[in-house]
Amino acid sequence: MGQQEVYTFLRRHKNKWFTSKEIANRLHASLGSVTTCLKKLRDSSAVSFKYPNKQGQGKNSYIYKFRE
Repeated sequence: MGQQEVYTFLRRHKNKWFTSKEIANRLHASLGSVTTCLKKLRDSSAVSFKYPNKQGQGKNSYIYKFRE
């Protein structure tokens, strides 16, 4: 699992926000590897991220979207 797979997945679904768990499930990858890739993509500003509006989510949880 690499950053490119995560980046490509988000690019294919440009208009939708995903949690790291949803991305991991869709890519059939481990949550840890997807989380690591997402952190690197966040640091490089390749993806948009924000805290979800839902109550009950953890403090450190984000949702992700392809940055156009």
